[in-house]
Amino acid sequence: MSLEKVLNAESVAIVGASKNETKRGYQAIRTLIDEKYSGRIYPVNPKEKHILGLECFPKVSAIKGPVDLALITTPAKTIPAILEDCGKKGVSGAVLIAGGFGELGQEGRTLENDVVAVAEKHHIRLIGPNTSGMMNLKDGMNLVGLKNAPKGNIALLTQSGNMALTLITEAQIKSRKGFSYYVGVGNEADIKFHEYLEFFRKDPETRSILMYVEGMRQGREFLQQAYKTTQDKPIVLLKSGRSSTGRQSAGSHTGALAGMSEVAKGAFERAGIIVIENSDELFPAAETLSSLPPIKNKNVAILADGGGHATIAADLLTDLGISIPTLSEKTQNQLKKILPFAASVPNPVDVAGGTDADPSIFADCARIILNDASVGGLLIVGLFGGYGIRFAESLALMEEDAAHQMGKMVKKRNKPIVLHSLFNSSRPHALELLRYYDIPVYDSLDIACKCIGVLSTYGDYLKSYKAKANFVLEHGIKAKPEGDEIIQKALADGRTSLLEYEAKALLALHGAPVAKDKLAQTEDEAMAIADAIDGGVAMKIVSPDILHKSDAGGVRLNVSGAAGVRRMFKSIVKEARKYNSKADIRGVLVSPMAESGVEVIIGTKIDDQFGPIIMYGLGGIMVEILKDVSFRVLPISPRSAKNMLRETKSFPVLDGVRGTRPKDQKALTSLLLICSEVIEAYPQIAEMDLNPVIVYEQGLNVVDARILLKTGGQ
Repeated sequence: MSLEKVLNAESVAIVGASKNETKRGYQAIRTLIDEKYSGRIYPVNPKEKHILGLECFPKVSAIKGPVDLALITTPAKTIPAILEDCGKKGVSGAVLIAGGFGELGQEGRTLENDVVAVAEKHHIRLIGPNTSGMMNLKDGMNLVGLKNAPKGNIALLTQSGNMALTLITEAQIKSRKGFSYYVGVGNEADIKFHEYLEFFRKDPETRSILMYVEGMRQGREFLQQAYKTTQDKPIVLLKSGRSSTGRQSAGSHTGALAGMSEVAKGAFERAGIIVIENSDELFPAAETLSSLPPIKNKNVAILADGGGHATIAADLLTDLGISIPTLSEKTQNQLKKILPFAASVPNPVDVAGGTDADPSIFADCARIILNDASVGGLLIVGLFGGYGIRFAESLALMEEDAAHQMGKMVKKRNKPIVLHSLFNSSRPHALELLRYYDIPVYDSLDIACKCIGVLSTYGDYLKSYKAKANFVLEHGIKAKPEGDEIIQKALADGRTSLLEYEAKALLALHGAPVAKDKLAQTEDEAMAIADAIDGGVAMKIVSPDILHKSDAGGVRLNVSGAAGVRRMFKSIVKEARKYNSKADIRGVLVSPMAESGVEVIIGTKIDDQFGPIIMYGLGGIMVEILKDVSFRVLPISPRSAKNMLRETKSFPVLDGVRGTRPKDQKALTSLLLICSEVIEAYPQIAEMDLNPVIVYEQGLNVVDARILLKTGGQ
């Protein structure tokens, strides 16, 4: 159901309206009146006749006119009955302020489920519960009670009222930018993050979306919608809950499970979302992206009036993966004509005192630099805006003239300028003029560089988004009949896992190079299989009741000779029965010993927020101790598969190190894509573990594979 009548409501009922100035039911009415809300306001309180000059109604269903939205400020246990009454009136949406729901445990979850059930019965969309409220600033619909929130083109979605207050206050004090909407998502009991994204993507008043997220209930749907949204509008997101303590805090606050930070961060970035690690960079990043065109080529020029700032900026930008190219000979010659002999012009450009008597030269330098075809954006660092304060008042007019010129320049060239100024806190008029032209100004050099970084990241994403997967799993379209048969046989057998040879057979159907195993049910069969193999063999127990074969003493390597094979068959079965006396022993798998190479691990699982994900890492100590792995939400594209290899610190081992020859990355990339295909084709699979996979200079070998099925095969 559309959120139009919820977020753009033309009439609001305040349930729990009050004459007490400390109550939310008073503050909401007062704010709506003060901010000249364009719709109708209906106080609801059975004990009052009028509040703040408005007629008060005993219940929502008694209101004479139509009601689009109800702001419910009463305690949690009263809400089901109130929603029933709202349903009689045909209310489209409700904002539930109260806490005491899913975030408090089972009793709260039961109440939350009851509330959602009532809302669904009456087709009422819910914001919250456990929310600070919502604001539609263009219509003056302020249901938070926060005064003087700045209007603008940034939509704000958070799961924390305090974070919302922080960001809105920052906008009030430091920026000319403001917000089109604010929504406190709360427990996400009904309206989910992705539904808000869809609304804001289509909203003409919104140019960027700013998010603070602790956890989300439908992560895959969010990624799918984000993928669509970021093609049109940037999304800036800070996700908390990276540490175990942070996850516990997030869970207690919102009732939503915070996922693995590695998975979430990678998934968000693949969807084109700008992921912010530090809270003080969050609003500046959104402000910049809502104001300026993205950088299209990762190349940035630095214009400075001092070598120190230029050097620091160059280091910071390089750390962010941004290139600082040498300016063309033509550009350098033009700069030399207007700057003193001591100026440095290759990039960074240091004016070396050339602007001391006339700071408007900054604009001349900026024009020359932005005309260079290799430059995608410009960072100006140093004293600009403060020449009239630091040196002479007469210079302020020259700075203002330069600000006008640079503002027009950005629109004409469609290349961004971000400015760092030591005098930003003094709010000189020249810097206010830059803000008027949507050029952001920061007193932190680190934040200014970060803002250049997000423009570059977003520009780079827009160039490549068509090569990225859209997070849509189309189950069943690639399933093989033989593969379905393997899974159905296991399910009919009452099993929740495939036997090793079944798992390998399923993978082989999709082109995976698996070890050539054969199942031996007797000692004689094991000897016959081993006799047909040159060299030693590997022998492994096969039992649906023993998943971890090594723990049960069920693996023997380099077994040779008839006597050895016979002895090991007996030993493996004996150890397995000792490990689990009730285990269903199906036999022993006999296979050629794999040649040595680089061991890697590939695994898949179902993430609580994002659904099926895949992991890749180097085997052995790298995984167990260093946790040197990369993650992706499935399905993956060939580009993503290649990047998974390159993201690990151990990638040089594949690429050839210390005289070793490179390993077959193409084959490994192909195996990752096969795993993606298998998970997409068979939705019954819960987990898959390929460990080890041995990679050679040419080809690879899936030595061991384990596939777990969902309970009931669903």
